[in-house]
Amino acid sequence: MEAQIDRKSRDAGPIGIFDSGYGGLTVLSEIRALLPEYDYIYLGDNARAPYGNRSYERVYQFTLQAVKWFFGQGCHLVILACNTASAKALRTIQQVNLPELDPHRRVLGVIRPTVESVAALSESGHIGVLGTEGTIRSGSYELEVGKLYPHITVTGEACAMWVPLVENREYDKPGSDYFVKQHLERLFKKDPLIDTIILGCTHYPLLMHKITRYLPKEANVISQGRYVAERLRDYLQRRSEMDGRCTKEGSVRYFTTDSPERFGQQASIFLNERVDALQTDIEQKL
Repeated sequence: MEAQIDRKSRDAGPIGIFDSGYGGLTVLSEIRALLPEYDYIYLGDNARAPYGNRSYERVYQFTLQAVKWFFGQGCHLVILACNTASAKALRTIQQVNLPELDPHRRVLGVIRPTVESVAALSESGHIGVLGTEGTIRSGSYELEVGKLYPHITVTGEACAMWVPLVENREYDKPGSDYFVKQHLERLFKKDPLIDTIILGCTHYPLLMHKITRYLPKEANVISQGRYVAERLRDYLQRRSEMDGRCTKEGSVRYFTTDSPERFGQQASIFLNERVDALQTDIEQKL
Protein backbone atom coordinates (compact mmCIF):
# COMPACT_ATOMS: atom_id res chain seq x y z
CA MET A 1 0.00 0.00 0.00
CA GLU A 2 2.82 2.42 0.86
CA ALA A 3 4.37 1.85 -2.57
CA GLN A 4 1.04 2.62 -4.21
CA ILE A 5 0.82 5.87 -2.23
CA ASP A 6 4.39 6.79 -3.23
CA ARG A 7 3.67 6.32 -6.94
CA LYS A 8 0.76 8.72 -6.80
CA SER A 9 2.21 11.19 -4.31
CA ARG A 10 3.00 13.84 -6.94
CA ASP A 11 -0.01 13.44 -9.22
CA ALA A 12 -3.09 15.57 -8.73
CA GLY A 13 -6.19 13.67 -7.70
CA PRO A 14 -9.81 13.99 -6.56
CA ILE A 15 -11.00 15.15 -3.15
CA GLY A 16 -12.02 12.21 -0.97
CA ILE A 17 -15.26 12.32 1.03
CA PHE A 18 -15.67 9.59 3.65
CA ASP A 19 -18.55 8.45 5.81
CA SER A 20 -19.46 5.25 7.61
CA GLY A 21 -22.63 5.16 5.54
CA TYR A 22 -24.88 7.52 3.62
CA GLY A 23 -25.11 10.67 5.74
CA GLY A 24 -21.94 12.17 4.29
CA LEU A 25 -23.77 12.48 1.00
CA THR A 26 -25.51 15.56 2.44
CA VAL A 27 -22.07 17.10 2.93
CA LEU A 28 -20.92 16.04 -0.53
CA SER A 29 -24.03 17.60 -2.04
CA GLU A 30 -23.30 20.98 -0.45
CA ILE A 31 -19.62 20.82 -1.39
CA ARG A 32 -20.43 20.01 -5.02
CA ALA A 33 -22.95 22.85 -5.14
CA LEU A 34 -20.33 25.34 -3.96
CA LEU A 35 -17.28 23.81 -5.68
CA PRO A 36 -18.63 22.05 -8.79
CA GLU A 37 -15.40 22.22 -10.75
CA TYR A 38 -13.51 19.75 -8.53
CA ASP A 39 -13.41 15.95 -8.81
CA TYR A 40 -14.67 13.87 -5.88
CA ILE A 41 -14.62 10.29 -4.66
CA TYR A 42 -17.18 9.26 -2.07
CA LEU A 43 -16.62 6.15 0.04
CA GLY A 44 -19.25 4.71 2.37
CA ASP A 45 -18.12 1.96 4.73
CA ASN A 46 -21.65 0.57 4.71
CA ALA A 47 -20.59 -3.01 5.47
CA ARG A 48 -19.45 -1.91 8.94
CA ALA A 49 -21.90 0.92 9.63
CA PRO A 50 -23.01 2.39 11.92
CA TYR A 51 -19.92 3.73 13.67
CA GLY A 52 -21.88 5.61 16.33
CA ASN A 53 -21.83 2.90 19.01
CA ARG A 54 -18.36 1.48 18.24
CA SER A 55 -15.26 1.95 20.42
CA TYR A 56 -12.65 4.62 19.81
CA GLU A 57 -10.10 2.01 18.75
CA ARG A 58 -12.43 0.38 16.23
CA VAL A 59 -13.54 3.69 14.70
CA TYR A 60 -9.90 4.77 14.46
CA GLN A 61 -8.93 1.49 12.78
CA PHE A 62 -11.75 1.67 10.25
CA THR A 63 -11.15 5.35 9.49
CA LEU A 64 -7.42 4.85 9.01
CA GLN A 65 -8.15 2.05 6.56
CA ALA A 66 -10.40 4.41 4.63
CA VAL A 67 -7.80 7.20 4.60
CA LYS A 68 -5.18 4.83 3.23
CA TRP A 69 -7.65 3.68 0.58
CA PHE A 70 -8.23 7.29 -0.49
CA PHE A 71 -4.50 7.92 -0.67
CA GLY A 72 -4.21 4.85 -2.88
CA GLN A 73 -6.82 6.45 -5.17
CA GLY A 74 -4.60 9.51 -5.55
CA CYS A 75 -6.41 11.83 -3.13
CA HIS A 76 -4.30 14.50 -1.47
CA LEU A 77 -7.20 15.87 0.58
CA VAL A 78 -9.73 13.75 2.46
CA ILE A 79 -12.81 15.05 4.29
CA LEU A 80 -14.19 12.89 7.09
CA ALA A 81 -17.86 13.71 6.49
CA CYS A 82 -18.75 11.64 9.52
CA ASN A 83 -19.09 13.13 12.99
CA THR A 84 -18.14 9.90 14.74
CA ALA A 85 -14.97 9.46 12.67
CA SER A 86 -14.15 13.16 13.14
CA ALA A 87 -14.68 12.83 16.90
CA LYS A 88 -12.88 9.55 17.51
CA ALA A 89 -10.19 9.25 14.83
CA LEU A 90 -9.30 12.56 13.17
CA ARG A 91 -6.83 13.92 15.69
CA THR A 92 -4.81 10.70 15.94
CA ILE A 93 -4.66 10.35 12.17
CA GLN A 94 -3.53 13.96 11.78
CA GLN A 95 -0.91 13.84 14.52
CA VAL A 96 0.37 10.25 14.33
CA ASN A 97 -0.34 8.71 10.94
CA LEU A 98 -0.04 11.53 8.41
CA PRO A 99 3.60 12.34 9.23
CA GLU A 100 4.45 8.72 8.46
CA LEU A 101 2.16 8.18 5.47
CA ASP A 102 2.68 11.49 3.68
CA PRO A 103 3.13 14.81 5.52
CA HIS A 104 1.96 16.72 2.43
CA ARG A 105 -1.52 15.18 2.41
CA ARG A 106 -4.36 16.40 4.59
CA VAL A 107 -7.33 14.87 6.40
CA LEU A 108 -10.02 17.26 7.66
CA GLY A 109 -13.21 16.73 9.67
CA VAL A 110 -16.65 18.29 10.01
CA ILE A 111 -16.69 19.28 13.68
CA ARG A 112 -14.36 22.27 13.65
CA PRO A 113 -15.91 23.94 10.56
CA THR A 114 -19.31 23.59 12.20
CA VAL A 115 -18.14 25.00 15.52
CA GLU A 116 -16.52 27.98 13.81
CA SER A 117 -19.97 29.04 12.64
CA VAL A 118 -21.62 28.93 16.06
CA ALA A 119 -20.54 32.21 17.64
CA ALA A 120 -22.12 34.39 14.95
CA LEU A 121 -25.51 32.71 15.39
CA SER A 122 -25.93 32.32 19.15
CA GLU A 123 -26.99 35.36 21.14
CA SER A 124 -27.57 33.55 24.44
CA GLY A 125 -24.23 31.74 24.44
CA HIS A 126 -26.04 28.42 24.90
CA ILE A 127 -25.97 25.86 22.09
CA GLY A 128 -27.28 22.33 21.73
CA VAL A 129 -25.81 19.41 19.82
CA LEU A 130 -27.96 16.60 18.44
CA GLY A 131 -25.92 13.57 17.43
CA THR A 132 -25.28 9.85 17.68
CA GLU A 133 -24.31 8.30 20.98
CA GLY A 134 -20.67 8.08 19.91
CA THR A 135 -20.46 11.75 18.96
CA ILE A 136 -22.20 12.99 22.09
CA ARG A 137 -20.21 10.73 24.43
CA SER A 138 -16.93 11.84 22.85
CA GLY A 139 -17.48 15.42 24.02
CA SER A 140 -15.78 16.64 20.84
CA TYR A 141 -18.13 19.56 20.31
CA GLU A 142 -17.66 20.72 23.89
CA LEU A 143 -13.88 20.55 23.43
CA GLU A 144 -13.85 22.45 20.13
CA VAL A 145 -16.29 25.10 21.33
CA GLY A 146 -14.28 25.45 24.53
CA LYS A 147 -11.10 26.14 22.56
CA LEU A 148 -12.62 28.76 20.28
CA TYR A 149 -15.45 30.22 22.37
CA PRO A 150 -14.93 29.45 26.07
CA HIS A 151 -17.91 31.63 27.03
CA ILE A 152 -20.38 29.35 25.20
CA THR A 153 -22.20 26.53 27.02
CA VAL A 154 -22.72 23.28 25.10
CA THR A 155 -25.40 20.67 25.83
CA GLY A 156 -25.65 17.40 23.93
CA GLU A 157 -28.49 14.98 23.25
CA ALA A 158 -27.98 11.54 21.70
CA CYS A 159 -30.74 10.66 19.22
CA ALA A 160 -30.45 6.92 18.77
CA MET A 161 -33.45 6.46 16.48
CA TRP A 162 -32.87 9.29 14.02
CA VAL A 163 -30.40 7.53 11.70
CA PRO A 164 -32.63 4.42 11.34
CA LEU A 165 -35.58 6.71 10.60
CA VAL A 166 -33.69 8.25 7.70
CA GLU A 167 -32.20 5.07 6.29
CA ASN A 168 -35.53 3.25 6.49
CA ARG A 169 -37.26 6.10 4.66
CA GLU A 170 -39.40 6.98 7.69
CA TYR A 171 -38.05 10.51 8.08
CA ASP A 172 -41.07 12.13 6.44
CA LYS A 173 -43.68 9.83 8.00
CA PRO A 174 -45.90 10.83 10.97
CA GLY A 175 -44.23 8.24 13.22
CA SER A 176 -40.94 10.13 13.15
CA ASP A 177 -42.53 13.14 14.86
CA TYR A 178 -42.60 11.30 18.18
CA PHE A 179 -38.85 10.68 18.22
CA VAL A 180 -37.95 14.16 16.99
CA LYS A 181 -40.19 15.88 19.53
CA GLN A 182 -38.96 13.61 22.34
CA HIS A 183 -35.28 14.44 21.88
CA LEU A 184 -35.85 18.15 21.39
CA GLU A 185 -37.88 18.27 24.61
CA ARG A 186 -35.06 16.47 26.42
CA LEU A 187 -32.48 18.88 25.05
CA PHE A 188 -34.39 22.01 26.11
CA LYS A 189 -35.16 20.48 29.49
CA LYS A 190 -31.40 20.22 30.06
CA ASP A 191 -30.88 23.85 29.04
CA PRO A 192 -33.87 26.12 28.27
CA LEU A 193 -31.51 28.95 27.21
CA ILE A 194 -30.35 27.18 24.05
CA ASP A 195 -30.89 29.35 20.98
CA THR A 196 -28.69 27.52 18.45
CA ILE A 197 -28.65 23.81 17.62
CA ILE A 198 -25.98 21.92 15.72
CA LEU A 199 -27.12 18.87 13.79
CA GLY A 200 -24.12 16.77 14.73
CA CYS A 201 -24.92 13.94 12.34
CA THR A 202 -24.98 14.18 8.57
CA HIS A 203 -28.21 12.18 8.37
CA TYR A 204 -30.18 14.73 10.32
CA PRO A 205 -30.73 17.37 7.60
CA LEU A 206 -33.35 15.03 6.12
CA LEU A 207 -35.30 15.52 9.35
CA MET A 208 -34.98 19.30 9.21
CA HIS A 209 -38.66 19.91 8.41
CA LYS A 210 -39.62 17.87 11.48
CA ILE A 211 -37.00 19.48 13.70
CA THR A 212 -38.03 23.04 12.88
CA ARG A 213 -41.66 22.12 13.62
CA TYR A 214 -40.85 21.51 17.29
CA LEU A 215 -38.27 24.24 17.85
CA PRO A 216 -38.88 27.62 19.44
CA LYS A 217 -39.22 30.22 16.69
CA GLU A 218 -36.13 32.09 17.83
CA ALA A 219 -33.86 29.03 17.68
CA ASN A 220 -31.29 28.58 14.90
CA VAL A 221 -30.36 25.20 13.43
CA ILE A 222 -26.95 24.55 11.88
CA SER A 223 -26.86 21.93 9.13
CA GLN A 224 -23.23 20.99 8.67
CA GLY A 225 -22.97 20.61 4.89
CA ARG A 226 -23.18 24.30 4.08
CA TYR A 227 -20.57 25.33 6.64
CA VAL A 228 -18.17 22.49 5.78
CA ALA A 229 -18.42 23.48 2.11
CA GLU A 230 -17.73 27.15 2.86
CA ARG A 231 -14.73 26.31 5.04
CA LEU A 232 -13.37 23.94 2.38
CA ARG A 233 -13.61 26.69 -0.21
CA ASP A 234 -11.74 29.05 2.11
CA TYR A 235 -9.16 26.35 2.86
CA LEU A 236 -8.40 25.77 -0.83
CA GLN A 237 -8.26 29.52 -1.54
CA ARG A 238 -5.69 29.98 1.24
CA ARG A 239 -3.63 26.94 0.25
CA SER A 240 -2.87 27.19 -3.44
CA GLU A 241 -0.42 24.28 -3.20
CA MET A 242 -3.15 21.92 -2.05
CA ASP A 243 -5.59 23.38 -4.55
CA GLY A 244 -3.12 22.53 -7.30
CA ARG A 245 -3.11 18.90 -6.16
CA CYS A 246 -6.88 18.60 -6.68
CA THR A 247 -8.10 17.73 -10.17
CA LYS A 248 -10.90 19.80 -11.67
CA GLU A 249 -13.08 18.06 -14.23
CA GLY A 250 -16.36 18.19 -12.30
CA SER A 251 -16.63 14.43 -11.79
CA VAL A 252 -17.79 12.31 -8.85
CA ARG A 253 -17.41 8.56 -8.26
CA TYR A 254 -19.08 6.51 -5.55
CA PHE A 255 -17.73 3.48 -3.72
CA THR A 256 -19.16 1.30 -0.97
CA THR A 257 -17.86 -1.60 1.09
CA ASP A 258 -21.29 -3.25 0.85
CA SER A 259 -23.78 -3.85 -1.96
CA PRO A 260 -23.49 -1.24 -4.73
CA GLU A 261 -27.11 -1.83 -5.69
CA ARG A 262 -28.33 -1.07 -2.18
CA PHE A 263 -25.99 1.91 -1.95
CA GLY A 264 -27.45 3.35 -5.14
CA GLN A 265 -30.98 2.93 -3.85
CA GLN A 266 -30.25 4.53 -0.48
CA ALA A 267 -28.09 7.30 -1.93
CA SER A 268 -31.05 8.50 -3.97
CA ILE A 269 -32.71 9.49 -0.66
CA PHE A 270 -29.92 11.97 0.03
CA LEU A 271 -29.09 13.20 -3.48
CA ASN A 272 -32.37 12.97 -5.41
CA GLU A 273 -30.52 11.57 -8.40
CA ARG A 274 -29.45 8.19 -9.70
CA VAL A 275 -26.20 6.93 -8.21
CA ASP A 276 -24.08 4.14 -9.67
CA ALA A 277 -21.57 2.83 -7.15
CA LEU A 278 -18.72 0.33 -7.18
CA GLN A 279 -17.92 -2.14 -4.42
CA THR A 280 -14.51 -2.00 -2.79
CA ASP A 281 -12.70 -3.73 0.07
CA ILE A 282 -10.65 -1.59 2.45
CA GLU A 283 -10.12 -3.99 5.36
CA GLN A 284 -6.72 -5.19 4.19
CA LYS A 285 -5.31 -1.70 3.75
CA LEU A 286 -3.71 -1.38 7.22
